[in-house]
Amino acid sequence: MNALNIIDKYYPEENELKRILLTHSRSVADKALWIADKHPELNLDKAFLEEAAMLHDIGIFLTDAPGIFCFGDKPYICHGYLGADLLREEGFPRHALVCERHTGAGISAESIIKQDLPIPHREMLPVSMEEQVICFADKFFSKTRLEKEKSVEGALKSISKYGEDGIKRFNTWCERFL
Repeated sequence: MNALNIIDKYYPEENELKRILLTHSRSVADKALWIADKHPELNLDKAFLEEAAMLHDIGIFLTDAPGIFCFGDKPYICHGYLGADLLREEGFPRHALVCERHTGAGISAESIIKQDLPIPHREMLPVSMEEQVICFADKFFSKTRLEKEKSVEGALKSISKYGEDGIKRFNTWCERFL
């Protein structure tokens, strides 16, 4: 099963939610591939980058985010680990790690506990270079303003609620990837 088949399995109807997911994910994939092309020295796996970027938000339908047509029963912050669980069941453990580790600029177990977030108490920081690139690229695209790429400042603002560590990681990525 490939990435688009997995999306079709969990998003079988052509509706606004699927359109949002596909548009957002395509933007993230394109930015990740742009970074890969700009930085050949990173030896990024482009096929994996594209697939994992397309799947990174697969779990959003399980969350309660009516503004983007998600009517599940979990808080939106749970979409990463929920998507990871789906992808592990589908036999995509490497893609699952991207799902789990892309929220904010990644979230440490310490921050999860300190902020009392409703997600498993484990490290959810991007590790591989591909995980980092997708996490970084994701910060530039909202699901509510699909047509507009955020500025670096706008992206930073969106992750600042997750703490100082994420801001430091994001700034490091700006130096490395832009």
